[in-house]
Amino acid sequence: MTERTAAIRLERVRREFAREGAESVVAVRDLDLEVARGEAVALVGPSGCGKTTTLRLVNRLEEPTSGRVLVDGVETATVDPVALRRGMGYVIQSGGLFPHLTVARNIGLVAELEGWDEARRSERVRELLELVHLSPEEHGGRWPSELSGGQRQRVGVARALMLDPPILLLDEPFGALDPVTRGSLHSEFADLVSKLGKTLVVVTHDLGEAFLLGDRVALMMAGEVVQVGTREEFEAESADPRARDFMEEHLRAT
Repeated sequence: MTERTAAIRLERVRREFAREGAESVVAVRDLDLEVARGEAVALVGPSGCGKTTTLRLVNRLEEPTSGRVLVDGVETATVDPVALRRGMGYVIQSGGLFPHLTVARNIGLVAELEGWDEARRSERVRELLELVHLSPEEHGGRWPSELSGGQRQRVGVARALMLDPPILLLDEPFGALDPVTRGSLHSEFADLVSKLGKTLVVVTHDLGEAFLLGDRVALMMAGEVVQVGTREEFEAESADPRARDFMEEHLRAT
């Protein structure tokens, strides 16, 4: 993959967090990663391995201590961060909805900030609610507190798609859901991503979820990517012993 074809490219990226009176914490160390246009890559690994920090480096919620992050070949440090983020959808656990706004206002807020007129916003909100299998009439006027966990997550995905961004970033989007709801949304979301053809980076601690949602999986340990590949490549002999141990632990748990 060349820089020209990569939607997202991280080059020797390092992110340190300073601590008063102590050594800084290195969350991401000398990380290289590429995501092609239209590809889904899942970042997986144990808690504290740096996967969420890596995701946040893509949309400049975190800034690299060293190295470069490029989106469509342009270094993100040279781009206005607000403009950069509005070119990406961002989904977190439970949807991250504003409790004082209705479902329709939550979904349409970013378009409102962009100056869309009410008729255009309303039509797009209706389209997105139907896309994520929620009734515009039944759910558009509800408050987030009136929704189930799965419904809130669907609304979060709809909001991320409001401006039709080419890139979606998802941070543990299904982690707070019960197993039954989570399994249902996995299938729905995989179908949706395939239909829309977006570039996707998703963070998860669940290897099974990573294989389901990602065309490729990047396994992170202690701030480093130790292996990148397809399910078949992971299930073959892994070169890195940390990857082998992680696979064996996953197999014991399933």
